Amino acid sequence: MRDKRVDVIIPTYRPDERFLELLLRLERQTHRPEKVVVINTEQAGWDEFVKKHGGALSHLTLPLEVSHIEKAQFDHGATRNRAALRCSGDYLLMMTMDALPADRYLIAVLLDAFSHPGVAVSYARQLPRKNADLLERRTRSFNYPDRSCIKGMEDLAKMGIKTYFCSDVCAMYDRSLFAKAKGFDEPSIFNEDMVFAAGIMKQGYKVYYQAQACVYHSHNYGGLKQLSRNFDLGVSQVCHPEVFGSVSSEKEGIRMILTQASQLAAGGHYLTVVKLFWISGCKWIGYFLGRHYQKLPEFLILRITMNPEYWQKKG
Repeated sequence: MRDKRVDVIIPTYRPDERFLELLLRLERQTHRPEKVVVINTEQAGWDEFVKKHGGALSHLTLPLEVSHIEKAQFDHGATRNRAALRCSGDYLLMMTMDALPADRYLIAVLLDAFSHPGVAVSYARQLPRKNADLLERRTRSFNYPDRSCIKGMEDLAKMGIKTYFCSDVCAMYDRSLFAKAKGFDEPSIFNEDMVFAAGIMKQGYKVYYQAQACVYHSHNYGGLKQLSRNFDLGVSQVCHPEVFGSVSSEKEGIRMILTQASQLAAGGHYLTVVKLFWISGCKWIGYFLGRHYQKLPEFLILRITMNPEYWQKKG
């Protein structure tokens, strides 16, 4: 796969030092990207980033193609599709601006997954950052184990909702198959990666979870933030009954809670168990409200959601 060209796509919003570090680490990859396509939301934030880090950016040899959109234009699916149209590489590496490659082999290892027949997408393992709290570390470990696997529709009975799991925090797509599938769904409030994974699997292709390809990425979200995030998740599932109508997210969520509670209690982390149930309760409330968003008044939806721009386009 050494001769394959990879273009990186990164949506940004008020980029900071972490994004600069991401660019530096991409430049040091053993398999260097052809270019990085940045779709930035609100030019003022980018101008401030350049003003602060212009010296370091000037030493980058990695080609950057930057374009700007207004906040009202951002969409999880459409924005990435727009960037993909500007790419000509064999593969597209979708990343978020706060995901940091753990080593110099991230791109090479993700590419290696495509040597297996039928693989359309490969995605990376997410490791917690140094500042991640204990609960976040347990969550990353549960969702991103240390063993790789190839997933297809034949795994649905055994793996349930996890069959479709994929994350654009760091995921590589075969560009020709991505174009053939017409990219991500638009508009998309959340889960554009899982919806795409499910669709491509139904066409007979595979998704490869590559546990040896690692990025540092985690968030110490509080209860209310988790409520908002899971509200959008619930909405996305209602909007895609063809994907989520026949599988249960609740079952996997309960399994994670019970697994974490058992591990935390065994280690004597009783206060963290209390925090776990608080956070989990907020997640469930958000998810429940999202699944029933059609019964909610617009003002409440806009107070809860993490993506008000989605509702402005939808309305």
